[in-house]
Amino acid sequence: MPVAVLAGGETNPDVSLLYDINGIAKDAPNWADRTMEFLGEYGILFGLAVLMLCAWWSVRKSKDAPAGTAALLWSPLAAGIALLINVPIRGFVRRPRPFLDHQGLEVLVKGKTDFSFVSDHATLTMALGVGLFVANRKYGLIGIGLALLEGFCRVYMGVHYPTDVVGGLALGTAVTLLLAPLAMMLLTPLTRWVAGTRRAGWLVRAGDAPAPIVPAATVGDAGGAGHELRVQDRDLAA
Repeated sequence: MPVAVLAGGETNPDVSLLYDINGIAKDAPNWADRTMEFLGEYGILFGLAVLMLCAWWSVRKSKDAPAGTAALLWSPLAAGIALLINVPIRGFVRRPRPFLDHQGLEVLVKGKTDFSFVSDHATLTMALGVGLFVANRKYGLIGIGLALLEGFCRVYMGVHYPTDVVGGLALGTAVTLLLAPLAMMLLTPLTRWVAGTRRAGWLVRAGDAPAPIVPAATVGDAGGAGHELRVQDRDLAA
């Protein structure tokens, strides 16, 4: 198995790990390689889409359904922003695909001619997974697990270095979490408004879900005295 050697005789752990993981593809049966190829290109993205639908169905029944729905809306938006940020990063680093610089790799997907760092697939799937976690911890943990599997698949397929994947996972996580407070501040009023409409309210809140949370307010009674409305505890992880 080829091993990259750096100046001074030290081995390159990034390339060594690439050969170790991609070497599994060489020894695996054809059906296993085709399965990994499908998962790495389309399957995991499809799985995350199904996961988001399940999370949406669950969030609609939570105590603060509008905030949970806003978090789910932020998930694909964060993924899109992360991919846009990746465009100048790839153009600046200009790292070729590993199979262009290293021989003996088992490349499962042909025709990849763009730059390698950072992995778009890893960025996209981790942004979706972390966004899911903001809305619902149970589904979010599954989503993050799928994102990690996506990263493994990209190296297994011979189209990315391990550090391409790590960079993508970090980028997706950072964009989603750092911009989440601003996104929630903008999206939650929108979902609360939708929840109060007759025709579209079901998109945000299930019919048997608790009433949307309202800010604490003072309401005057007939005698001029006031009392504060109770505010339900927020629970986005429900």
